[in-house]
Amino acid sequence: MLLSKVLGAIVIVRNGDRLNYYQDPYNYGGSETETTALGEVESFQLGALLRSTYLDSSSPSFIPGIRSDIVDNSELKVRVKAGTEGSVVFDSAVALLQGLYPPNSNNKIVLANETVVTAPLGGYQYVPVETVEPGNDRSLEPWTNCPNFEKHIKGFYGSSEFKETARAAEPFLKGVKDYIFGRPNTLENAWNIYDFINTQLTYNKTYAHRLPPTFHEQARGFADFHEQGVFSDKDIAGVGNIAGRTIMNTIIKALERIAFNGDPLQFMLIETTYQPFISFFSQTGVTKDHPDLAGVPNFASALAIELRRGPPPDLRDFLRIKFKNGTSESFRDVHVFGHHADIPLTEFIYRSEHAAITSNRQWREVCGVKTNGFEIFETVLPTGGAHTQAAFTGAFVFVALLGLFAVAKFVKRCRAKATRVRLEGEEVSQDSKHPKYGTMMRGVY
Repeated sequence: MLLSKVLGAIVIVRNGDRLNYYQDPYNYGGSETETTALGEVESFQLGALLRSTYLDSSSPSFIPGIRSDIVDNSELKVRVKAGTEGSVVFDSAVALLQGLYPPNSNNKIVLANETVVTAPLGGYQYVPVETVEPGNDRSLEPWTNCPNFEKHIKGFYGSSEFKETARAAEPFLKGVKDYIFGRPNTLENAWNIYDFINTQLTYNKTYAHRLPPTFHEQARGFADFHEQGVFSDKDIAGVGNIAGRTIMNTIIKALERIAFNGDPLQFMLIETTYQPFISFFSQTGVTKDHPDLAGVPNFASALAIELRRGPPPDLRDFLRIKFKNGTSESFRDVHVFGHHADIPLTEFIYRSEHAAITSNRQWREVCGVKTNGFEIFETVLPTGGAHTQAAFTGAFVFVALLGLFAVAKFVKRCRAKATRVRLEGEEVSQDSKHPKYGTMMRGVY
């Protein structure tokens, strides 16, 4: 498959570094946080790497036909998670796009008077970004406000595996108490313990000098165990894999668009947080061959799903999946569903689509969310891009206008049948009176 042609790619990216962030260990509601210059640099460097990988004609993963100098918005689609950690994820996406499509002096326009205007900052490229808010689209944050997922978390905390790990963690949890400043030193709170230590170790010089040598590694190990247990499931369609089940629908639909010759899409970027990585690796069996990937991926990690056309005589489409864990390593191939090479696109879809959550209605069914019975329209998770949304909007406007036309006709008929009575004296419109100045003529104001 080394000579296979890359038709396009979907890249799922974790946000760059940020300040300390708290997540409720029972429902995963989040606190406020903000990005840092370090996080923006990490994302920018990742964008530059993706550019050299997919937009450079000398690269073996170059996507033929994609425009690399000035972005063609029909070839590129960017979706950004706007829920918890939303501002950080958005900032990371913008920084990444600056590296993917840097300023270009050809980003200019000639006016009618022959004046040449170049975009600001030497030809800065403004790439449209679609923010995905969980209030109307659950594809990038399906785990919050999900009762059945919260039951899954409680079940994990009550498991024998969790209790055994909690007993093994007791020495560390007692020792770390003086370094987390009042935060609960329990295994249930393992992710928050690690995130606090990691943030302080990165940005607080005094703290970094005082922290015992092994505490950071131990905190990371227990956090990996914790998050792997929360965001995975033995069943590919289990609620524990909900973070992967919703993003899987986006992946499949994007692959179908890239594979279709009539669709210009060639590159999709999904900027999100760490949870979908854990679920995706669990669903597709990646962690069986790569146990080191069980847990939280580092900041600015990237999962690349390349759609490739096989070399003759096999002209089927295959998927090559690569993963880059943070800024310290390069992309490496990871294989899904027990394969040890590229997987046929048709097989990947066949083995994963039944577990994908395709609509907000299905998400509510999976989560056990009760509705109020007054919902008129159902929001569908992304399937065909802007075309589907535009078609829905057009149909809605048409129905609304048709209704207004019918009401207008009815009122007109009623007025025609009514008997009009004309009183003696000059007619005065109600809206031509003023409480202070009395009767006034229209148009004098």
